[in-house]
Amino acid sequence: MAEKSIKDLPADYVPKMDLPEGYVPTDKEEYMSDKQVEYFRRRIIQWKEELLIESNETIANLKSEARDISDDAERASRETENTFELRTRDRYRKLLKKINKALDRFKTGDYGFCEETDEEIGLPRLIARPIATLCIDAQERWELKQKITKEG
Repeated sequence: MAEKSIKDLPADYVPKMDLPEGYVPTDKEEYMSDKQVEYFRRRIIQWKEELLIESNETIANLKSEARDISDDAERASRETENTFELRTRDRYRKLLKKINKALDRFKTGDYGFCEETDEEIGLPRLIARPIATLCIDAQERWELKQKITKEG
């Protein structure tokens, strides 16, 4: 996700505080300080807005396509494109659920801390995946459990 300015946030967004231009959280600060929390809130809200815009564009594209296509090859091509669009939209829907869950964690003060262990998730992990809910160790245990479940 590209970094954006506060001007790119939704019109109804109210910042909790000003952030310095180009601010990125570092380990030199207190973990989940007000600045860090605001940084991640903004990133997640921007991401959500981008997904909503793309989802709405997908819906508009699907609705605007002509349904009466006489050429079989063209119809098959359109159906393949539509299937791809719908799969992408389903991925966005699932991602939006995770984004909303992350936004709820800000409200409870749990953002940045592992759901399983209450340990810090860590800045590098959150910068890479702002909606992460598990620390690396808990994530690895979860993935191992999933692998065992699928194999068994």
